[in-house]
Amino acid sequence: MMKLKTGLIALAAVGMIPMAAQGQTAATPAAPAAQEQAATPAATTGAPAGPNAAAANASATPAAGVDATGASAVAPGGALAAPAFDHAVPVKGVGMPDGRMGLQDQFTPVGREASAFHDNWLLALCAAMSLLVLVLLLWTMVKYRRSAHPTPSRTSHNTFVEVVWTLVPVLVLVAIAVPSIRLIRHQYSPPPADLTIKVIGNQWYWSYQYPDNGGFEIVSNMLKERGEVAAGARFRTDADGPRLLAVDERLVIPAGKVVKFIVTSNDVIHSFAMPAFWTKTDANPGILNETWVKVDKPGVYFGQCSELCGARHAFMPIAIEVVAPERFAQWVSTKGGTMPGATPAVAPADSTAATQVSPAAVTAPAPAAGAATAAPPTAPQSAAPGNTTPSVANRATDGSN
Repeated sequence: MMKLKTGLIALAAVGMIPMAAQGQTAATPAAPAAQEQAATPAATTGAPAGPNAAAANASATPAAGVDATGASAVAPGGALAAPAFDHAVPVKGVGMPDGRMGLQDQFTPVGREASAFHDNWLLALCAAMSLLVLVLLLWTMVKYRRSAHPTPSRTSHNTFVEVVWTLVPVLVLVAIAVPSIRLIRHQYSPPPADLTIKVIGNQWYWSYQYPDNGGFEIVSNMLKERGEVAAGARFRTDADGPRLLAVDERLVIPAGKVVKFIVTSNDVIHSFAMPAFWTKTDANPGILNETWVKVDKPGVYFGQCSELCGARHAFMPIAIEVVAPERFAQWVSTKGGTMPGATPAVAPADSTAATQVSPAAVTAPAPAAGAATAAPPTAPQSAAPGNTTPSVANRATDGSN
């Protein structure tokens, strides 16, 4: 009797081994996901204030397996992710205010034309007109003073003087209008664009979308000073730019290319202004405005919102980094985008997706002797294109109740 009980216990132990193995296999995939979620760094800076803070924090916090630049931290085949992009250091006096009197140095064809028109023609014309008026005033004060003319003139009309003071202002306006209209035509008749970027103003930060490079989006917030952030959070340094102008995410464009900006807003009226590019375009809710630039010199350039848009209007700067085309392609890849005409060889792995195991990859335990053979698993039905979540329309068409 004792031998029979011992044999039954041994058989039961042998039968429980496959069940324990299956339970361990099912519990294994959850562990890496939990570890990745626990190891995900929290967003430290760049979260906009106001109602959009929660959404911005969610977008600024890297997901599991994704680094702070947005690139996947796990590449196919176990390869390491691409290194972070090495941003340029701003040059003092280039693309930023430096206390000078006059315009900033211009780095676009339209900006150089406008700067030359202002410095070489408008200022000279204003100086000449001011000098002429000063001479006329002095001449009148000396010639027609009371001691020289005790009896004032009674002349009421002078045809020559009236023709002169009518014709001269008309000629001055024509001299201003001709180069001004030519400048406006160059500014608002852009050449074919090599790159299109959508600029969106928000209270109080900017977001930029790259539809030509996969449609990725970056959110740009002002960097605060060291004493204004919590311990461990990112703060502004001289490598980022001047105070109140440095941002955590720069708008990056290629040098020597025509870049078209589609400017709009999500809430109130903002203004996308870059003084070194001679561009200033209003961002209106529900309206798409357009401007363009072509910058030949790589560097970092700074601007600000130039429309009173709320309490933190003074704290939504613009930073544009101009890089060589090959470096621009590198930066796009770090953001998970693609260059036009380029297709990735292997689709990047989704580290947040659930682990999928094909039925053939699972070795089921051998059926016991005399047990009925289970029916082979049927292939899962593929969802309709574009629908991954069963909606009301899906339930109405798939025959389920």
